Amino acid sequence: MTDPDTDPADGPLGAFWSYERALAADDVAALDHWFLDAADTLRAEGTTVLTGHQAIADFRRGRAGAPARVVERVHTTPICPDATVVIAETRRADGSRGLQTQVWQRTDAGWRVRAAHVSAVPRPVPEPGPDPAVWRVSGRPLAAGAPEGPLSGVDVAVKDLFAVAGHPIGAGNPRWLAEAVTEDRHADAVQALLNAGAELAGIAHTDELAFGLAGTNAHYGTPANPAAPGRITGGSSSGPAAAVARGWAALGLATDTAGSIRVPASYCGLYGWRPTHGAVPTRGLLPLAPAFDTAGLLARDADVLRTAAGTLLPDRGDAPVPIRVLAVDDRLTALTEPGVRTALEAACRALALRTGLPLTRLAVPGTERLDAWFRAFRTVQAAQAWEHHGAWIDRHAGALAPDVAARFAAGRDVTPAQLTAAERELADAGSLITSALPPGTALLLPATSGPAPRVGAAPADVEAVRAATLRLTHLASLAGLPAVVSPLLAVRGLPVGLCALGRPGADLSLLDLAAQAARPEGLPRCPTA
Repeated sequence: MTDPDTDPADGPLGAFWSYERALAADDVAALDHWFLDAADTLRAEGTTVLTGHQAIADFRRGRAGAPARVVERVHTTPICPDATVVIAETRRADGSRGLQTQVWQRTDAGWRVRAAHVSAVPRPVPEPGPDPAVWRVSGRPLAAGAPEGPLSGVDVAVKDLFAVAGHPIGAGNPRWLAEAVTEDRHADAVQALLNAGAELAGIAHTDELAFGLAGTNAHYGTPANPAAPGRITGGSSSGPAAAVARGWAALGLATDTAGSIRVPASYCGLYGWRPTHGAVPTRGLLPLAPAFDTAGLLARDADVLRTAAGTLLPDRGDAPVPIRVLAVDDRLTALTEPGVRTALEAACRALALRTGLPLTRLAVPGTERLDAWFRAFRTVQAAQAWEHHGAWIDRHAGALAPDVAARFAAGRDVTPAQLTAAERELADAGSLITSALPPGTALLLPATSGPAPRVGAAPADVEAVRAATLRLTHLASLAGLPAVVSPLLAVRGLPVGLCALGRPGADLSLLDLAAQAARPEGLPRCPTA
């Protein structure tokens, strides 16, 4: 370390300037030194929050230094004798300005950063017109909501699989769109959000017929991912995810059959909710594989997600069983990249500390048959997809991108005997998974096997990532379980979601857990205050 602790008389301001010198020199060891070595130390930038000293250190090692900047003004305000907020006004070489806010805490070893937030305000650039890779149709509003309601002022990006009155369903394919009829009423989920006061910002693109996890539509393009520039958003809910991540909508109404909400939530640093299968009505939704199809949500804010989910779920009249136990299955976690496993361990410990809930190890029975479950899931999904869309595909040769066409073609070849055997395998697997989750238990696992792949990655590499991620996501799908993704992990500075699974019907409890984890803990405790 090139910069030792400052004299105690210099206090947090002296420590701040030592930190700045280390930042300018990209002295990673010194920067690690100045951040509090604790599991709940925080660093936020853009839409990504890093939790824990190790995750923050890993991020620094993965970047090529911080952008050069000049500190123009520094403001300090004591919270108590052992904690001070420092806000620095900065200017970069390109003329953009920024703010760095840090909470410095006095420890036995001296002053350390307990929490930090970095923001940059670029030079104003005219907003481009509607991004054709995100929106098929946009409007302000495209459809107005009720004058009052819990979602008043919330604008929604609707995935182009839901019926919106006055518009056809495009399903991510121009040939499908050209033949689609104009819908005369909203899908039930769309109507429920409008009844709660939400407004439709537009209809957003999907992977073709929703049979994909990448979000790289061959006809409409690849949406930008602001949380991971140069990387894909994930699909098939790519359009709503990009719209929400870019601040063009507060909420995304999307679908999740095999992970199409959970994957883009993970890649884009968003909250995502896949409901208990059958809990949210799907009338007016173009199906893919009805045995697994669900209508759920994406959001930047956990409380908005919780409120919106409450408008879609039926009123059961009884209070949900709260989450009382957090659990991790090491065999499932082992399916991910090493960096994801490390980040998961830190995030789970931090979540347990924050919520006061015990963190236990759990072994889902039967996971030695995971590959068989995965094959059975893909068999049933493909067979149902072909059942619903095979006739159209046969009439429109060449209308689908080759990779999507290949997935549908696999369903065409499934025999009745193969389908029956696969359905039996999934029924047994679903019973085993559900039995391993007592009421009040949340099973924590990474939402994806790793961060988002780069745009333009080799198709074989993207398919390998897709298959690895599906081995995680298909578990909730085959068992009909609710799943909530929170942006609590970071690997090499890129977002990866933490997914919490519960028993069927545990939706609100999991959403409450996500909202609790998202709320600020407040200022550092000051024993001497």
